[in-house]
Amino acid sequence: MGRPPTKPKSLKDGWYLEVRNKGSKSGIKIRRDTEKDMKAAIEEYTRTKEVIVLGECVKTKFVNPSKVAKSKAKPKQTK
Repeated sequence: MGRPPTKPKSLKDGWYLEVRNKGSKSGIKIRRDTEKDMKAAIEEYTRTKEVIVLGECVKTKFVNPSKVAKSKAKPKQTK
């Protein structure tokens, strides 16, 4: 067995949204080719899931990220 890969996975060009169960902390990223397809997917998934729009990805970078900054873990206090 070899070493596990350390290079992060690259994202394809397209529109991304994150779909998760209501009340869940983690979800899956879904890619659509066009903004129209992304809006149709939002309508489909919002019936049963929680949907977060991540925005458009071009050359592995998000052009207009609509996701608010991730919450950071609070540092532990030592006495």
